[in-house]
Amino acid sequence: MAIFLTADSKILIQGITGGEGRKHGARMLAAGAKVVGGTNPKKAGTTVELNGRQIPVFATVKETMAATGADVSVIFVPAAGTKAAVLEAIDAEIPLAIVITEGIPVTIRPSSGRTRSRRATRPGSSGRTAPASPPPASRTRGSSRPTSRRRARSVWCPSPER
Repeated sequence: MAIFLTADSKILIQGITGGEGRKHGARMLAAGAKVVGGTNPKKAGTTVELNGRQIPVFATVKETMAATGADVSVIFVPAAGTKAAVLEAIDAEIPLAIVITEGIPVTIRPSSGRTRSRRATRPGSSGRTAPASPPPASRTRGSSRPTSRRRARSVWCPSPER
């Protein structure tokens, strides 16, 4: 299993000022992720409060990377702007872009050569961390075997209590 995010990953959120970006950014911080900044061209130079922390907002991914050392982008922009956001992340040469936006085709294909040596995960494939100690595997009533061996080995990302 490849592990793309580590405890040292510095995450930027594209679309941090929107509802989904704020909600999931707060959840990432609560889970222990290092959210170092976000992007919104119209709100550059401001900050967003997430879990009591002020997170800076920049105009572009490249600017965020230069100022914060971010090496992962999580994309929470509306579906209509997702392709542009993915291409911006690729052009900025961020090592990993995670697309969370729903309602877009799974196959967003940038022009050839743009994705060379970059990783991008598809929409709806969240949960890219491996914790120090995963939760116990689900068990069926009266059985000592996990209900799904695949689930027992899957990547897990904790979510905060509601």
